[in-house]
Amino acid sequence: HMRHHVDRADVITFDSKAFLKARPLWFQKLVVALEWAYVPAVELIMHGYVIVLPFVTRNEKHRARRDKVAQIMLIRALLFGLLGWFSLKALVLYAVAWMLMVTVLRFADAYQHTYDAFAVLEDGQVPENKQRDRAYEQVNTFSNVVSARWPSLNLLLLNFPYHNAHHEKPVAPWYRLPALHAELYGSAYNQVIPMRDLLGSFHRYRLRRVLDDDYGSVGEGPQKADGFYGAVGVSFLTAV
Repeated sequence: HMRHHVDRADVITFDSKAFLKARPLWFQKLVVALEWAYVPAVELIMHGYVIVLPFVTRNEKHRARRDKVAQIMLIRALLFGLLGWFSLKALVLYAVAWMLMVTVLRFADAYQHTYDAFAVLEDGQVPENKQRDRAYEQVNTFSNVVSARWPSLNLLLLNFPYHNAHHEKPVAPWYRLPALHAELYGSAYNQVIPMRDLLGSFHRYRLRRVLDDDYGSVGEGPQKADGFYGAVGVSFLTAV
């Protein structure tokens, strides 16, 4: 996550798009079908990658976690088995609730940047193919607030939608972000896009995001987010 701030890019260690393009066509179609049905298949793949990584990598730091990961998976499997034994319905609803949570979080993540994405190793370098200065950072960062009319609703996400303020001062605590945003940008900042204006794009481009590297662009005026496709698979929630 800190590399995301320092390099001013979406720095990822697992390129879900390259992974899918290298898979058989039936697998790609399955993932696209699940995404069409609002099943967060890309995030499921990325969570799976985080789990299996210690067992398939040569990186000693990750390999050292194999015993811990195996123990946690065993404990969780036993607990889920116990839950299913008591109530299969509860187990199914738990899975549905978890995927709803992931969908909400991926929606919040999808529209905070139009950065370039780079799949690099932990010590890899982002190409210096453009000037990624502070101006670039702010122009390609967006504050996808839950509500501009009722700012208190942003507490549902611990004020993280005030993303321009977060990038201007990454060490600012979450409870200071609304005041910092007001101090830095006021109420007419073009980078602010209420989430209600992004729901259409989230629905309309949900399949395009799966394989397309283009995040789209933001224009001016009331429909400025209509060409904002959004990102998928770049969340720091699944970073390693």
